[in-house]
Amino acid sequence: MHTYHLLEILAIGFGLALLFGYMARRVGLSPIVGYLAAGFLIGPNMPGFVADSDLTNNLAEVGIILLMFGVGLHFHMEDLLEVKGVAIPGAIVQCLAATLCGIAAAMALGYSFVEGLILGLGLSVASTVVLLRVLTDSGKLDTIHGTVAVGWLVVEDIFTVLMLVLLPAVGPSLAAGTGLSMTMLLWSVSLAIAKLAMLWGLVIVVGGRLMPWLLKKIVQTRSQELFTLTVLAAAFLTAVTAAYIFNASFALGAFLGGMVVGKSHVSHQAGAELIPLRDAFAVLFFLSVGMLFNPAFLLERPGVVLISFLIVILIKPLATVLIVAVLGYSVTTAFTVAASLAQVGEFSFILAQTGYSLGLISQDIYSVLIVCAMVSIAANPFFMNHVPAAEAWAKGNSWLWHLLNYRTAANTEKIKEICEQDVQECNSEAPRAVIAGYGPAGKKAVSILEKYGLEPVIVDMNINTVSELHHQGKLAIYGDVSREEVLKAAGIEKALCFVITIPDAAGAAAASVAAKNSNPRMEIFARTRFFYDGELLRQSGTDCIVFEEEAVANELAETIARHLEQRPKETPKPSENTSVLQKL
Repeated sequence: MHTYHLLEILAIGFGLALLFGYMARRVGLSPIVGYLAAGFLIGPNMPGFVADSDLTNNLAEVGIILLMFGVGLHFHMEDLLEVKGVAIPGAIVQCLAATLCGIAAAMALGYSFVEGLILGLGLSVASTVVLLRVLTDSGKLDTIHGTVAVGWLVVEDIFTVLMLVLLPAVGPSLAAGTGLSMTMLLWSVSLAIAKLAMLWGLVIVVGGRLMPWLLKKIVQTRSQELFTLTVLAAAFLTAVTAAYIFNASFALGAFLGGMVVGKSHVSHQAGAELIPLRDAFAVLFFLSVGMLFNPAFLLERPGVVLISFLIVILIKPLATVLIVAVLGYSVTTAFTVAASLAQVGEFSFILAQTGYSLGLISQDIYSVLIVCAMVSIAANPFFMNHVPAAEAWAKGNSWLWHLLNYRTAANTEKIKEICEQDVQECNSEAPRAVIAGYGPAGKKAVSILEKYGLEPVIVDMNINTVSELHHQGKLAIYGDVSREEVLKAAGIEKALCFVITIPDAAGAAAASVAAKNSNPRMEIFARTRFFYDGELLRQSGTDCIVFEEEAVANELAETIARHLEQRPKETPKPSENTSVLQKL
């Protein structure tokens, strides 16, 4: 039998991944679906070219390391702390609900408790790649709904990392069927936590001091190759150290290494250098996962596939909607977060791969996760696009709408009354300005307005942001800036200017129309991403528009100009033609 080597696997694997990834993208699906399909075609369950699964799995480990290093590189605790009140309890409850349902379903269908545990854990975790792509495509990444979803997923990622630490510690006993006593379980958990703490201290504390110094020295050499090599060395050394010294996973070590590099001043360049390699080897990871898919078991075990998929698209979203509503967020936020998390992705594969390598699960469980991932990733954009329809349906059911809005309405009204009273009773004689949104652009606008003697009133859809601003002594109210009554509560009728910092052009246009209806003489400033949105904003009454495309181009040109002006000026040598002219 012919043995396929590395170059053949790379050539045929990348070629098929490109073809099927392109086809998936053309029909509106995630390219990941195409990569999984390509892996299935070169797997042992299909005739023709069959890749070496052991070699492909080794290449997939590289993809996992680079993928997790990239996650750690862009991980910031501030993202989690901003929405910790909903993200932490929400992610825990949702993961617990999905895991318990997975255990119950697996055991009812004849699988072991351990297989049900890993199946449930795998179904409970969503894909970072898919979530960010869907939120970006729908324009919701920079909204409160997107912030909650991303923070929620960060908690899920941390939870999964802890599971990846515990599985190697308790896996051998579970695989051997000897069971775990309470004493042994506590010892395993304590040992795993101690090793994790030691690994955290070594990588974050020691590496956090050594790596910035090393990267600075490497950058000073002006060698792009050495810089790229340093980033790769950091990723693989931390991954191998975690696996062979602390019995943790490659994924965890790479994640911590990424966090260390992410704290340096060259983190953005490190990410730019890593992306091409990460994407290439991530494709191999999905290929290796697709190779393990065995379609024959679908005829033998259709029940576990159907129930698992229902857990992903029904149980997870339902738990998400309920916990977000109970914690006092809007129905729009609840439905958006639920839709974005109704999928299974790369972390589930990593969990399944760890369980499979430890002998804890059968190939059936692996295949169930792969099927659920392929279908849920393909359907996720459809779920996100139908969030407005789901919200309209909920509004049509008065009892359901009252149930979902009970805590939100109570919290909102309480904070609105306090904040609106402060706004109306403000005795400042300074001219007023209304700011829509309190993201980075909104914060900058507030500081500029205060500098020039205007009293800013902030309108934001994040009730926690409004509450925090109130405690800081700033004038802020909760509400939708496209509603005239909200703008009137902010004092739009007495405002000299209205600054719209929300990135959604349609929302900004609606806010501009509402503001002009209340105060036609007021000047309106707005931002938008693209030039083609300018006409919509101008027709809505916006006076000054800042285009992000133009701002980035201008900033880049000014940066280049400053850099060139600071260069030492050299006296150019006269050309041969100049010398001839001088002689004449």
